[in-house]
Amino acid sequence: MDKNIANQDRLIVALDVPTVAEAKAMVEKLGDAVSFYKIGLELFMSGEYFELLDWLKAQDKKIFVDLKFFDVPATVGRAIKQLNGKGVTFATIHGNDSIMRSAAENKGDVQVLAVTVLTSLDRGDLDDLGFDCDVDKLVLSRAKRAIALGCDGVVASGLEAPVMRENLGHNFMIVSPGIRPVDNDDDQKRVVTVEKAFENGADYIVIGRPIRDADNPKAAAEMIQAQIAKTIS
Repeated sequence: MDKNIANQDRLIVALDVPTVAEAKAMVEKLGDAVSFYKIGLELFMSGEYFELLDWLKAQDKKIFVDLKFFDVPATVGRAIKQLNGKGVTFATIHGNDSIMRSAAENKGDVQVLAVTVLTSLDRGDLDDLGFDCDVDKLVLSRAKRAIALGCDGVVASGLEAPVMRENLGHNFMIVSPGIRPVDNDDDQKRVVTVEKAFENGADYIVIGRPIRDADNPKAAAEMIQAQIAKTIS
């Protein structure tokens, strides 16, 4: 874990809502409890993605562009390059070595995160996709290649963070989605608690529904921030 990251920034809230108006309302509701936001495909399809990006930047928020770029390597490289100078901290990519290399070569002031295995997938899903290996072995293999090719870190479940830290060290970031403060019954399968994610070696956690759907989203975010501070202190 990178000890130089401010605890406040370690919580990334996923703005998984259909409209920019709803996203802005959530940011305003959370106020100073959250400093880092992830904007993904749902908002991209709203047609106002970059308006929201610029607005978040103006609010002095950190921005995680989670579009999981996957295309011809040169196209992915040019897409990442388009994000330079826009106030973006993280951007995600998918794919093989050439895609990761092209993204890393064009990242500029954006930190590139390679997606390992989506937290909505389990062993049975990997069988369906034709991956004849354990989840942790696949995650470790993809992380090792991503780091060697110049990516700044990976997106991976907190369940696989220990094996990555043990085998690959601490000179890269682990951003862990699938964080559930309470029992989970949604489509995320490989989940961990806030405390366990950081104990296992994550640098950041991404949380959406447990905050968005809470009766008091700001109180939920503040509770998670307190858990982070207690775990890392």
